Amino acid sequence: MSWLAASFAVLGLALVAGFAWYERSHPSARVLALVATLAALAALGRIAFAPLPNVKPTTDIVLLAGYAVGGAPGFAVGAVAALASNVFFGQGPWTPWQMCAWGGVGIGGALLARVAGRELGRVALAAACGLAGAAYGAVMNVHLWVIYSGDHALAKLGSFFATSFAFDLAHVVGNVLFCLAFGPALVRALTRFRRRFDVTWRPAPALAAGLLAAVCLGAAATPPGAGAAVPAPAVAYLERAQNADGGFGPAPGRASTDLHTGWAALGLAAAGRNPADVRRGGRSVLAYVQAHARGITRSDDIGELTRSILVLASAGASTRASGRDLVAALLARRRRDGSFAGRVNTTAFAAMALRAAGRSTRDPVVRAAGRWIAGQANPDGGYNFAGRGGGSGIDDSGAAIQGLVAAGRAGTPTVRRAASFLVRRQGADGGFPLQPGGPSNAQSTAWAVQGLLAGGRDPAGMRRGGRNPLAYLESLVTAGGAVRYSRTSAQTPAWVTAQALTALARRPFPLSPVPRSTPPRRVRRAATPAPRAPATSRRAARAKQRSAAPPPTVALVPADLPARARSAGFLAAVFVDSFS
Repeated sequence: MSWLAASFAVLGLALVAGFAWYERSHPSARVLALVATLAALAALGRIAFAPLPNVKPTTDIVLLAGYAVGGAPGFAVGAVAALASNVFFGQGPWTPWQMCAWGGVGIGGALLARVAGRELGRVALAAACGLAGAAYGAVMNVHLWVIYSGDHALAKLGSFFATSFAFDLAHVVGNVLFCLAFGPALVRALTRFRRRFDVTWRPAPALAAGLLAAVCLGAAATPPGAGAAVPAPAVAYLERAQNADGGFGPAPGRASTDLHTGWAALGLAAAGRNPADVRRGGRSVLAYVQAHARGITRSDDIGELTRSILVLASAGASTRASGRDLVAALLARRRRDGSFAGRVNTTAFAAMALRAAGRSTRDPVVRAAGRWIAGQANPDGGYNFAGRGGGSGIDDSGAAIQGLVAAGRAGTPTVRRAASFLVRRQGADGGFPLQPGGPSNAQSTAWAVQGLLAGGRDPAGMRRGGRNPLAYLESLVTAGGAVRYSRTSAQTPAWVTAQALTALARRPFPLSPVPRSTPPRRVRRAATPAPRAPATSRRAARAKQRSAAPPPTVALVPADLPARARSAGFLAAVFVDSFS
């Protein structure tokens, strides 16, 4: 076999293996859209800078894609970018070499994240992009030697490296400059997209912060995991954000989505509002979730499916809705290794949803999910969305702990190490960041609080800078009741408020069914209408009835509340919350 044939055989196998790896990861429609967008951006970057020899942002985009999103998507971005851009530059025997070289750069970005974490600074990222440019140049020099050298002598290989040195150096320098200019911003954007799918960010003006002192006292006096008094203004704000169709958008006045409706329903349920009782225009949030069940079971979004099951269970409703069995639809998406979609977050929520639907910790599917999650823990004890090896995140670790506990692994070393990971990442303001070392935000703090509570830790005792995580969340409650995302942002206020409520209520998932506050009324029809008594007689009868009836009683504590939660502090907090 000739050198040319052998090289193309190896390249072909590499490309087939790379794309098979990407396909086996079962990317969602959102990941496919992200890969296509990044590949197009990388190809256009190569075309736009064609007048500058070998100076192009393509290598940077591919490496940072793998760094932020993962190896399989990074490979796909690089390979597709090479193939697409050569529609402009011309296809030839160099195309598979370029596809493999840039695909390898994407994999290298994922390896960089695994070795160094996803918190590298601007200079370190720029240095990595420079090295990636040098590696790409080396591969293409070998390509020239294999295809055009004839006798394949090492001296000729050296000559190819020597003659292309100026071009390779321009590529390295260009990569460094491009990364210094936009590298960290692109990484943040990709990380945000990976963690917050289906979000339309909406800036909002800052509002003056305000909070009821009695609510703060009640939250601090409540034992871990027992439930707590939540800020009544936040609950009222979220209820006002409901749309006429019963659903919720990311902010008041925005169109309803399954994502934001599910989180709003869970936040209100954690605060003690049954989703069937939260109504606007005659439609409840429970009715919205039930009506959209048919579309959820037909989609590939396991997140929406598991959220819907959790909502239905919290309302005490059947997990069959619109003629669809949501649990059966969830089980149909289970993989042979016990995971759901091969991701930590989706598998954790699947375990929680199955428990909410009545499965026990002895159920084989639940146990397999817990076993798979436990095997994805990183050496630092934390978890990454995509699985073992990626940089550990706060949100993913909080979800993983709740999934492990739901799967019957409470008190295990894996749960303790994950909780310790969260404790070590608390910010100086008492809150938690999306990624270790970043600024605190309300949603990541809520994930951390729920994970700590599920793992047996008391967030009220974790003080940094004079604040614990619950106090940090309370400090973000505005005068209107909305919870700000952070000190500098008020984006997606309905969504953020909903997730903050679950933490302020100290309620990890899955939630127990919430009693109905307005049970369905039974209407009795009389055979013949009774004659109306004179007005004076009716007033006398009502007065007599009031004098004879015993005074109404108000239950301050639910009947199923654990005994340890029935403290004087809790009673006072619930009393204040009930009448505020």
